[in-house]
Amino acid sequence: MKLILKLLAGIIVGIIVGLLGVDWITRIFLTVEVILGQFIRFMIPLIILFFIASGVTKLGNGSGKMVGLTVGTAYVSTLLAGTLAFFVASFVMPYVAKDGGVPEEGASLASFIDFEIAPIMGVVTALVLAFAFGISMTMLKSDTLIRFFDEGKAVVELIIVKAIIPLLPFYIAGIFAGIAAEGTVFATLQVFGVVLVVAILTHWVWITIQYVAAGSYIGRNPFALLKTMLPAYFTGLGTMSSAATIPVTLRQAKQNGIKEDIANFSIPLCATIHLSGSTITIVSCSLAVMMVMEGLATPTYFTMLPVIAMLGVIMIAAPGVPGGAVMAATGVLASMLGFSEAAIGLMIALYMAQDSFGTATNVTGDGAIALFIDKISNKG
Repeated sequence: MKLILKLLAGIIVGIIVGLLGVDWITRIFLTVEVILGQFIRFMIPLIILFFIASGVTKLGNGSGKMVGLTVGTAYVSTLLAGTLAFFVASFVMPYVAKDGGVPEEGASLASFIDFEIAPIMGVVTALVLAFAFGISMTMLKSDTLIRFFDEGKAVVELIIVKAIIPLLPFYIAGIFAGIAAEGTVFATLQVFGVVLVVAILTHWVWITIQYVAAGSYIGRNPFALLKTMLPAYFTGLGTMSSAATIPVTLRQAKQNGIKEDIANFSIPLCATIHLSGSTITIVSCSLAVMMVMEGLATPTYFTMLPVIAMLGVIMIAAPGVPGGAVMAATGVLASMLGFSEAAIGLMIALYMAQDSFGTATNVTGDGAIALFIDKISNKG
């Protein structure tokens, strides 16, 4: 909650600075935005490499069949959630941005310096390396390399927690200072306010669908199952971390009658690989950004489907800190949808504004997946 308030303060300060019309002050904010934006872009491949490689090595625990079933079910859930979000946002957003989104941009100001930090590798390269090393390390049981990637993950997570997250309000302030100076800020905020509501409502619809499907499959009342998982939902709202919510999710899953060994295996695994709520948010917000930003074309479903599929992979083992999923996803948005630094900044602001709801949806859905796996294991 403190982070959300800081981001809100950054947005307000940025808007005020942009509307004041004092060019040199606005350019200072834009310079801060450029520097922080370059640092974030530099870190994205490292986030993907270390978190995914480290996460893949943890999938080796438990039965191979159960791992495959859990991973497959979680991935299908993520794909379907992203698809639902796409069609809901595609239906709603044109009415919100029916006048063409935001007014035409005026002459934009430039930062005082042209600053660039080249990433050490591309997003796709980092993704391929992560899976190649993760799978190979697991097969070889290479403790030294596994420890290296685990410690690398810890280093990257420390940078996120101690540097990137605290500096995000300044980055967002720079983004909104530029938008306000161009005269597009209020139309942008109007659209984004609606998309946040749409994303949260879509979360609730998806949770309901998951438990109706699970309840129908196992022959139990879905709403009773969902009621039992509500403590996990509200804990996710408070922690904004799937990993931190595992103890509560695990307890509630067992209260739903899931066998202890299945719950102990599936809930921690889903906490790192099942991100249906995060995917709903990213898909919804990315469509909104593409509708209000100049130079970005609104995608068709078949354009967006590969992006949704990649999001389900690239957010594996996203850090258990606020904003981890969107940090990993920005590389996909830039490489596959052509998002600029300004568009990525808006995505981060939007995502962080409702990160707690996305996390709550993720962890509540973990309980539904565990119900499926428990039933399948009984048949086996």
